[in-house]
Amino acid sequence: MSLVDLWVYLAGGPLLWLTTTLIAYVAADALFVAAGRRPLANPVLIAVTVVSVVLVVSGTPFPAYFAGAQFVHFLLGPATVALAVPLVRYLPQVRRLMVPMLVALVVGSVSAIVSAVLLARLVGLDATTVRALAPKSATAPIAMGTAEAVGADPALTAVLVILTGIGGAIMVTPLMNALGLKNFAARGFAAGLASHGIGTARAFQVDPLAGTFAGIALGLNGFLTAVLVPLLLPWLLG
Repeated sequence: MSLVDLWVYLAGGPLLWLTTTLIAYVAADALFVAAGRRPLANPVLIAVTVVSVVLVVSGTPFPAYFAGAQFVHFLLGPATVALAVPLVRYLPQVRRLMVPMLVALVVGSVSAIVSAVLLARLVGLDATTVRALAPKSATAPIAMGTAEAVGADPALTAVLVILTGIGGAIMVTPLMNALGLKNFAARGFAAGLASHGIGTARAFQVDPLAGTFAGIALGLNGFLTAVLVPLLLPWLLG
């Protein structure tokens, strides 16, 4: 059997792309550790780049890739639920900061939606892209469902969600340090609110308390974004 025949055989099975995804992330995480966990060496960014290059070079369509990688997508749900474990551990701090968190949640969620839509309109993006941008700061499953509800392309929204998460994870630590913000609860909440799961993962790498509050922000902002986007879009696009 030639290498071409072997590739055709392997590419037809979903296990190839699941394995490719896992290997890419494990390798990216090793590079992240070797780089001293610097934000620019974000493992998600590296893994996405590697997998994208493999798909382009091999000419593999996304549906064929997703048929294998969908198991990783499925795990997003259990991973989100698992955030309840650190939440219980830091429950006293959460209760004490409940009011400031809710205020920050509303302000941050509205700001994320309004700023994305207005900036997109300012640079002349079409209405479909603007709609896809609106829920970009929510976690992927919620953002994709919200996008579909407002007439946007869920696939485009998924890409924008990933880019938002990666950008937030790269910028959050240097930005917070530059601002002199040392409260890990506030840092984590901001990371989870602005950059959902990828930002939450970065927050856990920095400090468990930051990760806990990032997880809270991820869940609450997902819910609020799903409510606000359909309400705000007609006004913002009008």
